[in-house]
Amino acid sequence: MPFLDKYKLIVTDAIENYKLTNSPHQLYDPINYILALGGKHLRPIILLMSCDLFDGDIERAVKPALGIEYFHNFSLMHDDIMDKASLRRGKKTVHVKYDENTAILSGDALLVKSFQMYEDLDSHLFKKCFALFSQTALEVCEGQQYDMNFEKQQEVSYDEYIDMITKKTAVLCACALEMGALLAEAGVEDSKNMYEFGRHLGIAFQLMDDYLDVFGKQETIGKKHAGDIDENKKTILYILAKQKANENQQRKLNHWYSVIEASQDKINEVLTIFKELDVATSCMELIKHYSDQAKKYLEMVKADTNKKKMFYELIDYLLMRDN
Repeated sequence: MPFLDKYKLIVTDAIENYKLTNSPHQLYDPINYILALGGKHLRPIILLMSCDLFDGDIERAVKPALGIEYFHNFSLMHDDIMDKASLRRGKKTVHVKYDENTAILSGDALLVKSFQMYEDLDSHLFKKCFALFSQTALEVCEGQQYDMNFEKQQEVSYDEYIDMITKKTAVLCACALEMGALLAEAGVEDSKNMYEFGRHLGIAFQLMDDYLDVFGKQETIGKKHAGDIDENKKTILYILAKQKANENQQRKLNHWYSVIEASQDKINEVLTIFKELDVATSCMELIKHYSDQAKKYLEMVKADTNKKKMFYELIDYLLMRDN
């Protein structure tokens, strides 16, 4: 989207400028590899957008924005190992291209680098930003653990699932938006409203990811089609199906989500149930609910109306991805 281009250019330039050339290269090459895979760079971009919204100094926000991007990619490196994922953004995952031990250690190094990106901030900003970032990092780890727990947990409630994706996905978006406001030294109320805007948008974003995993085009999403079903992920589609299913459909879902081995039959059978119960429509209704909540918090932010338009465009951009 054109309105994102200027911010994305800042982020891509910063990634290149801070490219890791340290020794040993076996540790840093995998980091440069995953950072070079591209992606939307959503989280650092929205941090810069938020800083700009409150007329902050974009230059001051660049390294904290990189810190967010580094942390996000650290989490992806480790998540891909845990999920045994072979593709990330259409390319080999780090542990497949190199090996698992390298991916673990390089991920650890990238985590450390993410925290180092805050060292240059003035003391009053460092304390606020670092506290927000470290709390967010811990919540992301909690969310990942819940996600793994759910693979073995037959019944997952709607509330449990929303709490998990809030921590695993949404809080990092919320953190980026609040941090941008903090770096611009916006007021407390505006900073918190930006956080809540990001939290609700992040939930909607993850629900859309759940939808696209099953109903999206594989060439667009860059991941294995229906990988969540294959991995017994209790996504929103599964939870909605369990809420709507009759006794026979419940039995089938319980059976297929107990099968550990990869199976095309499993994917086909679960997809049939999802379609019978029209969980796609129910999922899209939930996405609209959370995006509407995001808009309500954005409306409460006291900032230039024209600049706020970018954020409404951002909502449409993120939630109208090709499916």
